[in-house]
Amino acid sequence: MNIAVDLHMHSCLSPCGDELMTPNNIVNMAKLKGLDAIAVCDHNTARHLPAIAAVAREVDLTLLPGMELTTAEEVHLLAYFRDVDAALEFSDYIYQYLPPIPNRPEFFGEQLQLDDEDEPVATEPRLLLTALELGLDELVADINRAGGLAVPAHINRGANGLLVNLGMLPAETRFAALEVSNAVNAPRCELGAYKLLFSSDAHCLENIAEREYFLNVPDPTREGLFDYLCACRARVWGDNIL
Repeated sequence: MNIAVDLHMHSCLSPCGDELMTPNNIVNMAKLKGLDAIAVCDHNTARHLPAIAAVAREVDLTLLPGMELTTAEEVHLLAYFRDVDAALEFSDYIYQYLPPIPNRPEFFGEQLQLDDEDEPVATEPRLLLTALELGLDELVADINRAGGLAVPAHINRGANGLLVNLGMLPAETRFAALEVSNAVNAPRCELGAYKLLFSSDAHCLENIAEREYFLNVPDPTREGLFDYLCACRARVWGDNIL
């Protein structure tokens, strides 16, 4: 089944996310644009996912739980999980590796956590944009051990892209797929057997993707989408993911 997806966007919990990127606004805009599945991947946290998942369930929109992590090398890495609980558990785990640098809303923006009615419930005090004290290889291994899927974000983009920051695609790092940005030139290197994903990386409502990125999945549910990406990883690595 061919489904329209946008598997990388941010909510208002990310300091760079627009304040209108609330759980209800994100889900309703995704439905308005005709998307079948989305992933909200906030910087270094999954704490907005319960509220977004609750709203998505009401309108039959598939939500793949995710987050966007920043490695010690300043590489952005998407982490996808089978369910919200698994994402929250990993979010709690990596919080110990987030430096205790306070957010400065006047420079970076608010980091607001809302409930499923878009009412404020918390403000994250630490700056979520900061690099974790975990290197790329270690973080990918941790994601895989936790049952997740690691996908380098916008690998061909200058800021925080894997190819620019590292100068290469690591040969032995167990990624599930690669995200490529349409905003810049295509990668000029061999990408092997990896599935390439295209997403909006939207930080505001108008930038959420239209029906332009499609995946042909046997099952359009959250579990089916996760299993599809697991199969993409298996085509590269087999069962040897650690």
